[in-house]
Amino acid sequence: MAGLKRLLKPQALAVAFAAAGLVACNDASSGMAADGAVCQPFPKTSAQTGTGTSAATPPPPVVAGDPAAALDDCLHRWGYALAHSSDDAPPVANAVLAACGPSLSRWNQAALVSTPAAAPAPSLITGQPTTPLSEHFVFAQSRALFYVVQARAGKCAAPPMKDGVPTGIAN
Repeated sequence: MAGLKRLLKPQALAVAFAAAGLVACNDASSGMAADGAVCQPFPKTSAQTGTGTSAATPPPPVVAGDPAAALDDCLHRWGYALAHSSDDAPPVANAVLAACGPSLSRWNQAALVSTPAAAPAPSLITGQPTTPLSEHFVFAQSRALFYVVQARAGKCAAPPMKDGVPTGIAN
């Protein structure tokens, strides 16, 4: 009988460790392992380095004449900045879109100047009737969600902030 008790104790201990391991594997709050390779870096600006732009420091990605690039940069920076919120991704992406409203407005304004009376045309994605402004909004929504999910998946670092705003965003 004493030999049986000694035999059961190590087995019980092994079962307890196996059960603890299974519980740890089933912990949904920890999610999947992060893969930082999905993170997109934020180029340093001359204001961040204090040395001016040089060959070693790439210029900011925002091109003054390209409001679409300015919007994408805004969505990227705000998406990474707000991704660490505990809210679900879609509401966070909506907040990102709200933060980048001025950039979206500038892109829409540029589209209105280049094609003032754009009639509805079929979307290249869905085939449904749409306008350039509608497509801009859909693009911004999807990119905002993408950047939030990307930042969460890679546990990407937020961009540098100053006065509660990511640095490098074009005004």
